[in-house]
Amino acid sequence: MLAKESRLTEKKDFERVQEKGMMYQSVNFGIAYLKREDTNPSRFAFVVSTKISKDAADRNRYRRALSEAVRTSSVDLNRGFDVIFLAKTSIIRVSTAEVMKEVRVALKESGLYK
Repeated sequence: MLAKESRLTEKKDFERVQEKGMMYQSVNFGIAYLKREDTNPSRFAFVVSTKISKDAADRNRYRRALSEAVRTSSVDLNRGFDVIFLAKTSIIRVSTAEVMKEVRVALKESGLYK
């Protein structure tokens, strides 16, 4: 689980990322991110809608896989970003290990790594 200071929870922050942020598309998820004007730790949110799965247990599994990949990579991430992961329906066909690998690749390609 991500530390509390690493979680993006405020509605106004979600809206700011949506309006002003950049987007990176991966095979199984999209990443919306915005550079803040500070050096605080980056904050993350994970959105897995009911379109992905009607079963909450499945949605939580995908959310946890994304979260764990970010947590294990957090040492190497740049500070001062707000990041939202948006799961796609294709995420249900891949294993957790593949999702974690794809997250690391996507973070590197989107410039969120140091």
